[in-house]
Amino acid sequence: MTTLALYRKYRPKTFQEVIGQEIVVQTLTGALAQDIVSHAYLFTGPRGTGKTTVARLLAKALNCQNRGKGKFEPCNQCESCQEINGGRSIDLIEIDAASNRGIDEIRQLREGVRFVPVKSKYKVFIIDESHQLTKFASDALLKTLEEPPAHAVFILATTEINKTEPTIVSRCQRFDFHLLREAQMRKKLEFILQQEKVDYEPEALSMIIQQAQGALRNAESFLDECLTLALAEPQPKITVAQVQNLLGLVEQGAIHRLANLILEKKTGPALTFLNQLVGEGSNPAEVNRSLSNYLRKILLLKIDPRFQDLTMVELAAEARKEIVNLGKKYSLEEVQKILDLLLLIQPRINYSYIPQLPLELAIVQFCEKIN
Repeated sequence: MTTLALYRKYRPKTFQEVIGQEIVVQTLTGALAQDIVSHAYLFTGPRGTGKTTVARLLAKALNCQNRGKGKFEPCNQCESCQEINGGRSIDLIEIDAASNRGIDEIRQLREGVRFVPVKSKYKVFIIDESHQLTKFASDALLKTLEEPPAHAVFILATTEINKTEPTIVSRCQRFDFHLLREAQMRKKLEFILQQEKVDYEPEALSMIIQQAQGALRNAESFLDECLTLALAEPQPKITVAQVQNLLGLVEQGAIHRLANLILEKKTGPALTFLNQLVGEGSNPAEVNRSLSNYLRKILLLKIDPRFQDLTMVELAAEARKEIVNLGKKYSLEEVQKILDLLLLIQPRINYSYIPQLPLELAIVQFCEKIN
């Protein structure tokens, strides 16, 4: 028996459930309440921030058979809402422009636009990754956007607005989606685990959230992996050890030790310990990211101790104390220099035939004071 992925199982069914996109939701719901409908919308922003989810919510609200005057939420009870929730609506057409980017596909779309909806008030077209349409396909779509029939609504979603034709952007109402804050994602993940009746270690959730880098879908996918492992145990619980193993993260204590060796300019021991971590299976790119994040905390604390509440919310008291004490031993200039080097080498790690070599060179350059 197959089960739904968490990001699908707990996908918002109303605008009220959408997390982290307050301005977008407020604008759209205000327009729906006043029955103001645009023929074309453009949703832009990073992956995993809710563009497609909000597009489906908008389509559902537009065609909800029970949505009264001055209301904006879909009822989720009528035939139209249930068909969209179940992915069965023939009046909601979703197109992946990454695999349907040519002129022929857009011509077929233009032909389909002419026909009135079968059951609904509007025929809604969601075009995902719309920036991947070819120049000719974009020109063909532009003609439709300029003179659309009254029953058609287009919702374009893109992660790269700079690659979208300016003429298309000018024909749409644009909405910018942003990466989510840690507190927002934590609230959603805690809700999911509460519904799934699975216990968790707070620091484990913090590690998942940090790895997701502001994209809720990433966080939910990571949590799904950890949940699969946890449910195999007699007493299911999401732990720090599980997250570290599944996501290939480096233990906080190991990062603290490596940072200390580097800042003390102990070149040999630092290189030895780095290669020990790699030999035990740690990804050099992940070591570099974790080390950079660790040193960033020190840097911000040296600038202003009040940053502790912002940068170390996920850490236990003992780990916080280690960072504070380490920061007191070294100058702001030293921390800033090694951070500069680590940021420069991150892209090179992925292409090096010896993945840890760029990190080794950065350590040598800093410890031996090589310009």
